[in-house]
Amino acid sequence: MKIVFLDANTLGEDIDYSQFEELGEVIRYSFSNTAECLERSADADVLVINKIPINKDTIGSADHLKLVCVTATGTNNLDKEYLAERGIEWRNVAGYSTESVAQHTFAMLFYLLEKLSYYDNYVKSGAYINDRIFTHFAETFHELSGKTWGILGLGAIGRRVADIAECFGCHVIYYSASGAPAQKGYEQVDFNTLLTTSDILSIHAPLNSYTEGIVDAEALSRMKPSAILLNLGRGPIIREQALADALKQGKIAAAGLDVLSAEPMSSDNPLAEIKDSRRLLITPHIAWASVEARSRLMAIICGQIKEFYNL
Repeated sequence: MKIVFLDANTLGEDIDYSQFEELGEVIRYSFSNTAECLERSADADVLVINKIPINKDTIGSADHLKLVCVTATGTNNLDKEYLAERGIEWRNVAGYSTESVAQHTFAMLFYLLEKLSYYDNYVKSGAYINDRIFTHFAETFHELSGKTWGILGLGAIGRRVADIAECFGCHVIYYSASGAPAQKGYEQVDFNTLLTTSDILSIHAPLNSYTEGIVDAEALSRMKPSAILLNLGRGPIIREQALADALKQGKIAAAGLDVLSAEPMSSDNPLAEIKDSRRLLITPHIAWASVEARSRLMAIICGQIKEFYNL
């Protein structure tokens, strides 16, 4: 069996491939463009990919290919009709990053809620040395307990965030953009209620026709001026120009984003103009990427290959 990783660096450079090497020959490429994919997949039995498009242009010469494994949950990069015509099966992964994303959600929240960027800079600037009193009140913050935490997208990650938020004393509500039935044990509300009552609003939804652009200028105008918005779902769920305007105009207090409409970030992204870390925190799509989550992901992929070959 020949297993080819076409964009291995999207998983980090600290991954242990020994479990795959026990199954057969393993070839790893850091990144691959379309022409390189065509050549590099030619004699592969299994392809492991993340973001690379899989279609006739990239695997048209892969006469031995039997299985494509996607190291992510989303499969929009697969031409599934073409794979079916060729009799090539595919697998994706889910559930591997729930703890990692939930943890990052709260890391972003506390960074913004407690104005940690300001206080870190205050101490490192030397201003705290020989200050007149032992504490400093320039940037006030509030307790999480008693706040309303709204969630858009109550899947596995959304539920985990909800459960943790309740442990902090939050009142948790959620909205289902698709209109799915209420989930037992969680309070479902309409979109307007989500927007107008949430002190923290975190997004954990997939990108689809229901969610694309749902957080637009009109939606942002309905949020509390004190609200913190967190997006750990997909970038295009938020209209970035509208968010930039809302932050500049003080329509919401702050935003934390782990996802953007274009990744890596484009030079003309309107959010790039906002340099105040008390108002905006952007991380480069890392919420999913704890060491444990990535190790879990690779174990799942390896298991899928074993299952496919009845090993």
